[in-house]
Amino acid sequence: MRTARGFTLIELMIVVVVVAILAAIAYPSYLDYIRKSKRADAHTALLRVQLEQEKFRVSNPAYAANMDALDALAGWKSGDVFLSPDEHYEVDIVDGSASATAFTVRATGLGTQVQDTGCTEIRLVVAAGEEDREPANCW
Repeated sequence: MRTARGFTLIELMIVVVVVAILAAIAYPSYLDYIRKSKRADAHTALLRVQLEQEKFRVSNPAYAANMDALDALAGWKSGDVFLSPDEHYEVDIVDGSASATAFTVRATGLGTQVQDTGCTEIRLVVAAGEEDREPANCW
């Protein structure tokens, strides 16, 4: 008599269930990791705007009130909005925030970044030479 070789249907179904459970746990963690890694796009954009604002301030009495005044960022413009380098965020200078000593620039998530809970909007506030990064857990 020959001995049976191979897998039974029950064994195969157990493997499928184990793989499905692992995938159900791993996939949301993977998506969260991707969202967090895309925040670097916002950080890059905000710090670049800060640099351009400082350059602008050297030859002007106040910081630029809008993104259009920062000529070096003209390549970021898409229609009426400015997009971060990898286009995961819309970047703008908050209305009324620019003065001789302060400005606020924000990056608002687009696409899947809208689902980045608590970090949909990331801000950089510069006032009197000090900077504040909001929300702190998004930096």
